[in-house]
Amino acid sequence: MAISEKTRLAYTEILKEELVLAMGCTEPIAVAYAASILADALGGEPLKIKAGFSGNIIKNVKSVTVPKTNGQQGLDTAILAGIIAKKPEYKLRVLASLDEKDAERISEYKSRAEIEIYELDTENVFDVLLFGTLGKSEACVRLEKKHTNIAYVKLNGQDITERYSNGERCIEESNTDRGLLNIRDIVEYADTVSLDEIRPYIERQIDENMKIANEGIRGEWGACIGKTLYSASEDIRTRARALAAAGSDARMSGCELPVCIISGSGNQGITASVPVVAYANALGVSQELLIRSVIVSDLITIHQKTGIGCLSAYCGAISAGCGCGCGICYMQGGKYEEIAHTLVNSLAILSGTICDGAKPSCAAKIAMAVEAGIMGYEMMKNGNEFLSGEGIVTKGVENTIRNVGRLAKQGMAQTDREIIRIMLNK
Repeated sequence: MAISEKTRLAYTEILKEELVLAMGCTEPIAVAYAASILADALGGEPLKIKAGFSGNIIKNVKSVTVPKTNGQQGLDTAILAGIIAKKPEYKLRVLASLDEKDAERISEYKSRAEIEIYELDTENVFDVLLFGTLGKSEACVRLEKKHTNIAYVKLNGQDITERYSNGERCIEESNTDRGLLNIRDIVEYADTVSLDEIRPYIERQIDENMKIANEGIRGEWGACIGKTLYSASEDIRTRARALAAAGSDARMSGCELPVCIISGSGNQGITASVPVVAYANALGVSQELLIRSVIVSDLITIHQKTGIGCLSAYCGAISAGCGCGCGICYMQGGKYEEIAHTLVNSLAILSGTICDGAKPSCAAKIAMAVEAGIMGYEMMKNGNEFLSGEGIVTKGVENTIRNVGRLAKQGMAQTDREIIRIMLNK
């Protein structure tokens, strides 16, 4: 059955909603965004700040470098950088306006600001709550569930949320239903969609994410996972892994280049696109085929993450690595059956890899996620596959995807709490 027009339009909207630019790791940037709203509401820089965060926010901010801060890390850095930027209209590029003098101001601000940071008792895995006082004024800002979803903004007890949210009080209600996604329709959509409307979004993803990948190869970022791999071999499989890892090397270590994200994650946005571009360049395929292949990778990544959720103990790079394997399969003539087998093979290899926060070692996990995606494709190409009943693999690709979502969201919930306790030395 051909994809319906309603589904086709929905898939286009999903891509538009997902493929936005962010500078830096998205959790500290979300904290900076909330802090920027706080400063704007107060009309200045508060000296007393109380900041509560869900455990997953603490986990993903603890060890990553905040851009435009001269290498500074941590929740206090993200908060103060956002306050100094005071550009809430920039959203996930909120720190783009900062310069070197501002980095010095952040260090000086730390010496005089009183900041209390604590873990929120909340059911939301994504939760940011900031209070700030300036003179006789007090403001509070809360983000919930997603990176730019404003739950409320209050100034001296008065609700001023609409000043910042444009009337959209819950992003989950306004977003297109991801439950419409399935592998068969994703392949049909990629085959038939007119590229006129979606091309700018995919080409921006390709261009921006390749820029930071190449910067990761050129520079000395993080643990240099990508650079090390890149110098080890000219094999396309290794180069694809290397470029994706290099993008994460740079991003996790404070590179100021923007990244086109997926599922709220720059690492996933890089992993879903950069290896597919590497294969396209090596194979010499057309720009149109490259775009359609990235569409497959993006949508399959989003489809997997829908059942897992925004943040969890399950490493999101695995979803994107499996997605890129499907994009590479599509590029080389794979249709629904081949892509379904590629995905199931890939998921069987690394599902259950833990997320222990954003940090330089994410680049190594990305390299292995891309390897799993490519291995899943190579297995399929050679007539090999993991069968129903082997571990969490079951009959039907959609059923296997649901099993992974169940594993990540329900089965690994206690794992997530234990990871956070370990990271907080509790």
